[in-house]
Amino acid sequence: MEIISPSSSSNNNSPVLATFLVVLVVLLASSRPASSQNQQSTFTINPGGAAAARPDGGKGGGGGGGGPGSFSDFVAQNVQHYVLSERKYAGKVKALDAELSAAEAAAERYVVSGDGKGKFRTITDAIKAVPEYNKKRVILDIRPGTYKEKLLIPFTKPFITFVGNPRSPPTIMWDDRAATPGKDGQPMGTMLSATVAVEADYFMASGIIFKNHAPMAAPGAHGGQAVALRVFGSKVAMYNCTIDGGQDTLYDHKGLHYFKNCLIRGSVDFIFGFGRSLYADCTIESVTKEVAVVTAQQRSKNIAEAIDTGFSFLRCKISGIGQIYLGRAWGDSSRVVYSYTTMGKEVVPIGWDGWEVQKPEHGPGALPSKRIGWSLVLSDIQAKPFTGSHFVYGDSWILPPPKSM
Repeated sequence: MEIISPSSSSNNNSPVLATFLVVLVVLLASSRPASSQNQQSTFTINPGGAAAARPDGGKGGGGGGGGPGSFSDFVAQNVQHYVLSERKYAGKVKALDAELSAAEAAAERYVVSGDGKGKFRTITDAIKAVPEYNKKRVILDIRPGTYKEKLLIPFTKPFITFVGNPRSPPTIMWDDRAATPGKDGQPMGTMLSATVAVEADYFMASGIIFKNHAPMAAPGAHGGQAVALRVFGSKVAMYNCTIDGGQDTLYDHKGLHYFKNCLIRGSVDFIFGFGRSLYADCTIESVTKEVAVVTAQQRSKNIAEAIDTGFSFLRCKISGIGQIYLGRAWGDSSRVVYSYTTMGKEVVPIGWDGWEVQKPEHGPGALPSKRIGWSLVLSDIQAKPFTGSHFVYGDSWILPPPKSM
């Protein structure tokens, strides 16, 4: 796993929370791959994780080595790609995707209200009313209340927006788990457990609570995965939303995604998948008194679409109860980035592990000197490719959210 975490500006006697100011990078190969169906059938922390060898053949300690395929080469390639891209687009006017621009110009709004005061009583009915292969921005103005619905936004219905009142956000809630029997009587698995599944491009949400309220599973319990939100469509933006659950809360499945000012709550691997996503100014909370793991990113050479992916957390806050690992590698080249991020004392000093977590650690979360052995502190120039909307090519599609009526 590559984890870029900012290094602390404070000493070992810092207060409970420490804010990272520079960037630390780590690279780790997964000790075993997993699918979304059996992802957490076991959960133990590898006590030998800190001594594991790097994928480039190094033994740890410097994180840099020279030679073909080394971590230093990887960092240099990222910087070069970013510099070339900046030069290429510097003289061009930043423009939205043509189809997105046309959709925004023809926007229309549906009101959804459970009390019958809107055009639709349910979100399900409103989605059904959106035409197949829709080409307009359709805003579903969802009035306050709890909507007990399991939703799918199919790939044939792009440009849908959910918008709620931020002072009284509507809640979309369901309680399926991976072990829940499907229509064929067999366990539905992690992917189908989602309360809301977004398979369409250009989806947007603002001021919505996405919740899976299945009973909290013990870490690694078979069939305990319970997804609140699965995002498979590309160019998806989420603003001021709460994504609430336990194990596998947010399935950041695939595509370009932008999360801004969101609250994400969970326990084991509660942000996972192989999306290429930027989390800006988000709050990440552990809800388990046992060991929690924030991410399981699946960047892998074995999945063609996954190799250029990763999660970047910018100016976020990580806290909660129990002990928190920043992540563990789901794929062979998993990539997670933490920059300018505040980490509470609940974050264990080693930060992350390969796949098997067994032995909790202790201490404040922002202690880069305690991180895994093969770590590397990056300069601002080296960190730049990961720390802005350019990470998700946002100039062509990221727009501010519409307001609730």
